[in-house]
Amino acid sequence: MRRFLTLILILVSVHGYAEAPYSGGATTVFKEDHNAYSMPAKNLSLVSRESFFVGNAFFTNPWVAAPATVSTRDGLGPLFNANACQSCHIKDGRGRPPAKGEAFASMLIKIGSTAIGQGDSRYGTQFHLLSIPGVEAEGSVSLEWQSYSWTSEAGETFHLRKPHYRFSELKYGELEETSFFGGRTAPAMIGLGLLEAVPEDSLIALEAAQARLGVSGRIHWLYDQMNNQKVAGRFGWKASQPSVKKQAAIAFAEDMGLTSSVVSESNCQPQQLDCVTAPEGGDPEVSDQILELVSFYSSTLAVPARRNIEDPMVIAGELRFQQVGCNSCHTETLMTGDQSSIAELRQQEIHPYTDLLLHDLGEGLSDQNNEGNASGLEWRTAPLWGIGLLQAVNGHQQLLHDGRARGVEEAILWHGGEAKASRRAYLSLGPEQRQELLQFVESL
Repeated sequence: MRRFLTLILILVSVHGYAEAPYSGGATTVFKEDHNAYSMPAKNLSLVSRESFFVGNAFFTNPWVAAPATVSTRDGLGPLFNANACQSCHIKDGRGRPPAKGEAFASMLIKIGSTAIGQGDSRYGTQFHLLSIPGVEAEGSVSLEWQSYSWTSEAGETFHLRKPHYRFSELKYGELEETSFFGGRTAPAMIGLGLLEAVPEDSLIALEAAQARLGVSGRIHWLYDQMNNQKVAGRFGWKASQPSVKKQAAIAFAEDMGLTSSVVSESNCQPQQLDCVTAPEGGDPEVSDQILELVSFYSSTLAVPARRNIEDPMVIAGELRFQQVGCNSCHTETLMTGDQSSIAELRQQEIHPYTDLLLHDLGEGLSDQNNEGNASGLEWRTAPLWGIGLLQAVNGHQQLLHDGRARGVEEAILWHGGEAKASRRAYLSLGPEQRQELLQFVESL
């Protein structure tokens, strides 16, 4: 084994498998503590840094119910799940399911329907647990974990868990029989502007290349009303938003009940009369200036550098990662184009380990919740950059869309559908080889 690793080290020095640790190109920062996800892109100009920190203030500070003396921050709700972006994206990081007895904080309940692209007629596309005075919240939700034992083809038994949600005190009637629901944790904010800056043609080429290899990744094509054209979805667990600005506007609307020029309609449903008639905080409640600043901040959060790239275990783990086919979807290297409105994000070689495409991951991960043109089985390939710092930033390692996986290995074991072959290949590795792969992922 030692000779094998020595050979790998020689190959690294010659061929550069583990090159410089700049995951985000020139935007990369070297930060490993609890602020690792909250730094401005390394190459931001002084003018851009000023916009970054002003945007950070609007991202962090809470909004209040209207009318209020602070007119730039009123209009919260009437129904909402958070009063600030930072309430869900804690330290700009990844959310988690609530522990027993905790309230839902960085996780929400998404509602879908068997009718693709629609929500529940009484509760819309998101269940709201909070409300302003004078308006009733939609109800309560509790989370229980069900143990799930899974046995591999080789006879190994793994103990996993899956969530079960229980609704109570529903204020506007029962959920429709055609509605489905599931948990969604807040994703980490790093590198979003870089992912938006990857040209659409690159995603089309990835889709075509995967098809030739028998991988069924596909672009989630959307109609972008902002630009009146068909565009590729990139953000959200099902790639249901095409841009950082649209994602921010949707979050303002759905999570906080705040309208903008991008999303001008309230999140109140027609029968929620107290919600419909509650005071507004302006038209729109989030000004274009604030939306732009929050979008700029979200777009320019730096990606932290890789770590331990010269560790023999990590080097061997990169080869294992490729050997079992993880890189079929978790694409290592992408190139940003020259069309981004943010000059610092242009022409950057980045290493996000995502293809931004939808993939069928099997019934095990499906909550039957359709979103846009994405079925309940389909999920966007999650970027892996920065994943090894999740514990340092957010104090947990709960992964996948609903936090069911307690670490990287459990996330792998939940991969089914077209990822089943990679899971099988991972399980065919010996314990030490699996640990090498996991160490590699932790280095990202």
